[in-house]
Order: sequence, then structure tokens, then C-alpha cells
Amino acid sequence: MSQFRLNSSVLTLARRGFLFGTLALLAGWSQAQQVFRVTAIPDESPTELARKAAPLMKYLESQLGVKMEFTPVTDYAAAVEALVNKKVDLAWFGGFTFVQAHVRSGGKVLPLVQREEDTKFRSVFISSDPLIKSLADLKGKDVSFGSQSSTSGHLMPRSFVLQAGMNPDKDFRRVAYSGAHDATIAAVAAGKVQAGALNISVWEKFVAEKKVDTERVKVFFTTPAYFDYNWTVHADMPAAQREKISKAFLSLSRDDAQGKEILELQRATRFLPSQVDNYKGIEAAARSAGLL
Repeated sequence: MSQFRLNSSVLTLARRGFLFGTLALLAGWSQAQQVFRVTAIPDESPTELARKAAPLMKYLESQLGVKMEFTPVTDYAAAVEALVNKKVDLAWFGGFTFVQAHVRSGGKVLPLVQREEDTKFRSVFISSDPLIKSLADLKGKDVSFGSQSSTSGHLMPRSFVLQAGMNPDKDFRRVAYSGAHDATIAAVAAGKVQAGALNISVWEKFVAEKKVDTERVKVFFTTPAYFDYNWTVHADMPAAQREKISKAFLSLSRDDAQGKEILELQRATRFLPSQVDNYKGIEAAARSAGLL
């Protein structure tokens, strides 16, 4: 009887060993097949977002050792929900979108890095009407913002209009939302609205690439600086993984061909560490404007 019990125990252990070994192999296979998903707020056209993402995904794949997948979303809210619900691992947010995700997740998202430009970001107001020379001249006019959730295309421009003593919803003849910065330029250039607000980075890109006639469409107001875009992860991501991602971005340099290409597409001089406290001003502006 004791011999039977011993053999049964050995058999049970063997079965368990086989099971654990199989699970370990499956776990290893799963890890090997891991896909790291990245998304970005759709503040430009889908083709432009894809063009900017391609070399960055290739670089991150080599640095992190996992398959990268860029997952586009239809609007800003979808980007927030994707990260909050862990449908993606890394998200490119504007300052306001980050604040929305931070509030929506109960403080469970963390900004890892931001471009040097994002520590002193600005918005511009543009117009093709020569009579519009200041924010006060927008009274009674049709004005376009970008997305309602855009920091540089809506929240901060709105906050500076409010500081100038006007309420867009009462003092503008019509408030339009184009959905993206490049669409705002197009709306102003086509005369669909008399003025529009967008981020200075997209404006400067359009000017440099001669995609806008600056004899017709001009900047008449540039906002003071504020913190804006960042790359954000969920706080549940292991610290070692967060550090690896941060290191990859912080290591990008214009001194080598790959880094130069990526930084130019991201319209960045370099990336710097970011932190939650950088966005307290954005949160205060959002609450003051009744947008949060």
C-alpha cells in the first residue's frame, strides 16, 4: 500500500511538473508574441499621423524588443479611453487630453516624456480678414477651434479669449470645431470662418512647406507659453518597462540619421522627462473654462 501511495505521489508530481512546464512554455511563447500598442490623439490627418509614427515604431521595436503596433483612433476621447482601459500601452496626448485621462483614471496614468518644445508651447490665432488684428476683433465673427478636447486648438486659446474679457459662446457669432489643426487652417483659408486657433507647431510646418498663403492668412495673436504634449503610459505598467521607454525617447539625438528623422517628424529638438505637476495649470484652465 505504501509503495502504491509513493508511486501515486510520484505520478502526481510528474503530471504537475508537465503541466507547469507546459504553462511556462506557453507563457514564454506569449511573451515572445507580445504586441506593444501605441496610439495618438488625431490632431492631424490620418496619413500624416501614420507618416510620423512609422520610423518611431521601428525605433521603439528595436529598443524594447517587442512588436510595435500603431493603433489610430477616431477622436480624442477614444485615445483617452484606450489608455485608461489598457487597450494600448503608450499614448501621445495633448496637455488637456492627459488631464482628462488622469482624472478619468483616478490618477492612474503617468506622463513619461515630452518634447523640449512642449515645456513652452504656444497657440496662434490666424485670419484672412485684414480688419481682424486682435482678440477683441473676434467679437461677432465666425471662429474655428480644433477638437473640443484639444489643448492648443481649443482649451488654451479659449482661456486666453476669456482672459481678454470675452466669452466665445456669447461674443462670437459662431463657434466651429474643425477637429484638427490642419483642418482649421483649411477652414480659414477657404473663408468658411473669419478666424481660427491652432497649435504653433502645425502652423510653422505649413508655412515652412508652403502649404498656406501667408499673404492671405496671417497670425494676429500668439498666446503666452504653457506645457502641452507628452507620451503617457498607464501607472500599472512595471517601472522597469516605463524606464526602458523613457530611455528610448531620451536617447534620441539629431547626431545620427535615425534620431534626426524621428525628431524632425515629431517636430522636436529633443525629449525631456515629464511629470504630472507640469499639467496643473492646464487642469486649472480647463476647470475655469468649464471643460472639466
